[in-house]
Amino acid sequence: MGVGIDMVWIAGGAFRMGSDGHRPEEAPAHRVAVEGFWIDRYPVTNRDFERFVRKTRYVTLAERVPDPAGHPAARPELLVPGSVVFVAPTRPVALNDHRGWWTYVPGADWRHPRGPGSSVRHKPDHPVVHVAWEDVQAYARWAGKEIPSEAEWEFAARGGLDGATSAWGEDIRPDGRVLANTWRGEFPVVDTVEDGFEGTSPVMSYPANGYGVHDMTGNVWEWTADEYGRHGAGTPACCGPARSPRRGGPRKVMKGGSHLCAPNHCRWYRPAARMPQAVGTSTSHLGFRCVVRP
Repeated sequence: MGVGIDMVWIAGGAFRMGSDGHRPEEAPAHRVAVEGFWIDRYPVTNRDFERFVRKTRYVTLAERVPDPAGHPAARPELLVPGSVVFVAPTRPVALNDHRGWWTYVPGADWRHPRGPGSSVRHKPDHPVVHVAWEDVQAYARWAGKEIPSEAEWEFAARGGLDGATSAWGEDIRPDGRVLANTWRGEFPVVDTVEDGFEGTSPVMSYPANGYGVHDMTGNVWEWTADEYGRHGAGTPACCGPARSPRRGGPRKVMKGGSHLCAPNHCRWYRPAARMPQAVGTSTSHLGFRCVVRP
């Protein structure tokens, strides 16, 4: 398929990647040049992914039974198809232990984002989630596309505002406007749903950035093709999953933050923000988009 009508041309150029003023893993800020490329205007949606699955009969990692031989330390009850789901605790928990809100849920997958009984039937325009690295690669190959590098992703996310804190300047809420789907309230217990969405939101619910690209701030984290390495020091997995039998292995960089990013806990809804993600783990707040390189 290759380049489609829902892709945006990014002319490329040089920019300041990373940040020296926020988290250590984002430093040092450094100049990077990228060639021009096409990028999806919004994350791959449930409708998009359903079309891929229908055409190819693809089965995602979360829908397969984990191989016990590859996970000798996993508890038997976890060796069933499933994925990692955010479950809000009923009382305040320590913010330095993500096990307080992440749970491996048997039966959770892209069709059932919160586990058995949940469905994406009425959410065709929401970003697809519970996709592991091999799943997004399979989709990209089918679509004649690729997964963006970290540099390509960050360049597109900045929308031409080189060095700015957010995709629209220095203020995450300019003039008090809510421009992205992020957590409102005291994470992880109270979400005020000020933006009108609990969990993910339909793509393009918020204005595009300066390049005409949507949803690169909040909503869902997005996979990039780069192995996670140092800009500076390592980072704790604040938004990382817990108790997944498939966790471990190589890690890729994910970008953009999600609907779970909150001012009282993490501010990963900035273009420079980055987190490691194990290639064999899928979660309820991680999706992807694709690029085409000339």
